Order: sequence, then C-alpha cells, then structure tokens
Amino acid sequence: MIKFGPSGNSESFYEAGYSHTEESAAFVKERGLDCFEYSFGRGVRMSEDKAISIGEAFQNAGVEISAHAPYFINFANPDDEMAAKSYGYVLDTAKALQLMGGKRVVFHPAAQGKASREEAVALTEERLKILRDYIYLNNMQDMIFCPETMGKLAQIGTVEEIVRFCKVDPVYTPCVDFGHINAREGGSLKTVEDYQNRLQYMIDELGYERVKHFHVHFSKIMYGAKGEIKHLTFEDEIYGPNFEPLATALKTLKLEPYIVSESAGKQIEEAEIMKKIYFGA
Repeated sequence: MIKFGPSGNSESFYEAGYSHTEESAAFVKERGLDCFEYSFGRGVRMSEDKAISIGEAFQNAGVEISAHAPYFINFANPDDEMAAKSYGYVLDTAKALQLMGGKRVVFHPAAQGKASREEAVALTEERLKILRDYIYLNNMQDMIFCPETMGKLAQIGTVEEIVRFCKVDPVYTPCVDFGHINAREGGSLKTVEDYQNRLQYMIDELGYERVKHFHVHFSKIMYGAKGEIKHLTFEDEIYGPNFEPLATALKTLKLEPYIVSESAGKQIEEAEIMKKIYFGA
C-alpha cells in the first residue's frame, strides 16, 4: 500500500502547541497520513527509553516510522578511519529505529571530494559491501537501507549510482529524491515520461519486486549551476518538480512507494496535497 507522510515536524505542529515526537504520531494520523520520517541528521543522540516511547506512540496510531541517518556520512572519504565512522552512523540509526519499531533507514552515500567520479563511486560501492557485512553481523538484514539520490553535483548519488549501490545486496533499496534529481539535472523532471523513464530504468536494473515499495523524498527545490540550493514549497512557480506527473507514472507502473514530503516548513500540508493528488489523479 502506498504511504504518504512528512519528514519531521512542520511549522503547524509547533504552532498547535506540540513539541514532542510522540505527539507527532497522532498529529500525522489525524491528517489522514500514513508515515513519518524522523531525522538523526545532526547525530544519533536518543536514549533507549525515548526511542521505545516514540515507537509505542507510532504503533498505537498505526503510523509507520522511518529514520534519516546523520548528514555527515561519506563512504567515499579516502581516510579509512573517517569512513569507519560512517558505518557507525548508519548502524546507530538502525538500532534506534529498531527500538522505534521502524524498518527504513535513509542515508546520503558520499561526496566526490578530490577523487575522480568513478574512483569515488567505486570506493563507495566497496564500503557499502562492508556496511552490508556489518548489517548481517548485527542481524539487521530484515531492515531496509536506502541510499539517497543527491541534489548537488559534487555529491555521489545519481539515479544510476544509487541503482549500482543497490545491486550490492537486497538489504539496499533506492531512496529517490525527485527534487534532488530535478535540481542536479537543471529542471529535468517535467512530464510523465520524464518520471516514468527513471522508474522503468530502476525496474529494469533491480527488478519490479525490489522497486515496488521504494522510498521517495519529494519537494520543490531551488537550484543553480552546482545543483541544489534550498528546499521550497509547492507555492513556488519557478522551480520544480511537480508531483502530478509522478503520481500518474507511479500508477502506470503499479508502484507503491513510501512518499515523504520534505517541503520547507509545510511537510505535513504538502504530504496531504500529494495524497489527494494521487488518489484523485
């Protein structure tokens, strides 16, 4: 079943007088939404008791929770010691998410740095094989680890690169941020076919079953010559992408992803809009 929900808490959550993540569960459910992404972007700092408390709130509300690993992960770092920290960031996120009752861990793969593109991608691929081994050693292979498409040209994370990484092992499933793709490709996502071509590529390379329930981040994003600049809301009329053609493409290909709104401050409202578009399209 396709799911829609926000990344983190929107401005309206705080304006309503809420402050605790446990309260997010009912807030999301009351808006008719199905999922929520918790961000450990600045580090995994949460007690076991807190994680269990959050998990109970989301379980009671019937809302699925995912987690975003710290933003400073870089599996292309030439320093093995620094790369080792990246394994820890992903695994620590997964451990916290297990306590919260979730299964999907989203992470940024890497930055190119001074290496050539292929050197950085190949190193990231090798490090993801090591991460895979850690995942199995920690008995976390029932979880879903989602390397994300990235919005800046200097970052590793084109659709093709993410598909390559997901071929490492079935524990990996793509997180496709369509705002990022559109930003790094200078506004490439406009028509149903634009979306469908990328989705069909993933299906052809990974198989329908691997892609059917893939992970999606969606928002409009301002971009420049180097790619992503900042996240926007659907009110913006200059930058894309628009959700309507994606909704049509998903239906055509019978895909049912987990769709997370990352709109600036209006995540929950624009998750609602996407759900209405999808079921009305």
